Amino acid sequence: MSQIIVLGGSGAVGSVAVKTLHKSKDFEKIIIGDYNLDGAKQLAAEMNDSSITACFVDALDPAGLRQVIDGCDIVLNCVGPFYNTVKPILEAVREKKINYVDVCDDVDVTLEILDMDEMIKKEGLKVVLGMGNSPGITNILGKLASDLLLDETHSIDIFHTHGGEKVEGEGVIGHRFHCMTIDCPMFLDGQLVYVKYFEKEGIALRQTFDFPIIGEVPIYPYPHPEQVTLPRYIQLKQVTNKGSVIPNAYYDLTRDLCGLGLSSKTSVTVKGQPVVPYDFAVAYILQERERMLQEAGIDKPRGCVSVIAKGIKDGDYKEFRFHLVSESEGLGEGTGIPAAVGAIMMNRGLIENTGVMPPEACVSAIDFLKTTSEVYDLTGKKSDSQSTGQVMLEMVDKEGHVTPIDVSQFGIF
Repeated sequence: MSQIIVLGGSGAVGSVAVKTLHKSKDFEKIIIGDYNLDGAKQLAAEMNDSSITACFVDALDPAGLRQVIDGCDIVLNCVGPFYNTVKPILEAVREKKINYVDVCDDVDVTLEILDMDEMIKKEGLKVVLGMGNSPGITNILGKLASDLLLDETHSIDIFHTHGGEKVEGEGVIGHRFHCMTIDCPMFLDGQLVYVKYFEKEGIALRQTFDFPIIGEVPIYPYPHPEQVTLPRYIQLKQVTNKGSVIPNAYYDLTRDLCGLGLSSKTSVTVKGQPVVPYDFAVAYILQERERMLQEAGIDKPRGCVSVIAKGIKDGDYKEFRFHLVSESEGLGEGTGIPAAVGAIMMNRGLIENTGVMPPEACVSAIDFLKTTSEVYDLTGKKSDSQSTGQVMLEMVDKEGHVTPIDVSQFGIF
């Protein structure tokens, strides 16, 4: 009897994963584990299936974690911020000898977990890190381009933007502050280097990109794991990751407040009262968000992730651009569905290796895309709409001419 627990299962990402897993019928029992027990119980009730249950989970309580995951075949971790939660959850998983999938997008903790690879291999466990959108689908598409479309792959650049989700909370803003204040890895000229977002090297990497549906958007260095993991499995000269949030004014507000030091959690005295700059900044950003969305005419979620692979094919320069576009879908769908697909593939035996593995190290692009196509059908998506998250592919020649490519020729959709 296959049993899975989704940690953070009532959240924006976790709830999508739960619904996707349920639709797939691959698991006899699904446990929604969440600190928000009421939310977990409500979701379980909405699913109206006795095979789905809810339980309380504190991701930072090792004893409690060991108890709730006991008896599961797979743990799917959707609890952020991952730089706080991955290590205690993974420690509990190791003790209970359970396979594991997460959607971790924090590069600092990714590096720490990758160092555990030999230990995890010796224990015969499968740990798949970053099985979301970016990282996740981006890694898989980069590997697909390298394996199928290019003879030599010189660079893989990952660009993303999104906005208009129904709700954003403190954790989302805190994560953006975190990404702007830590050293950001970039793989440039065959070397892993670290740049600071607000300093010369980071500023030099800023650019704009014309996303399908969304249009021209300024994008900025982003400290995601792809820059660290992709060069380990593909011979490359460059891997970059750049992103933003729409509307531009909303991202600019977050960036500017962070740049002024208002991400600090050290209190200052204002008229005799202690004020934490971080608390003020988060509250102000969230207060202004709705107004900025209305002014920009953004009334529903939309986003795009683009993976640009450049190199040589048959002796000529070629550039391939994968675009994953979505309208009326937010980060929950974009991250929760691939996370569930990763767990489904693990349960089906489609992830054969053991150890700590990013998606490009263990997930067949063909198997992933076939399984994802099943999931979209099962969840009622329409394959003829760009809003489904359908993969769009373009080829750009050395003169800059763009040619759309029918991805159905690969036999995976």
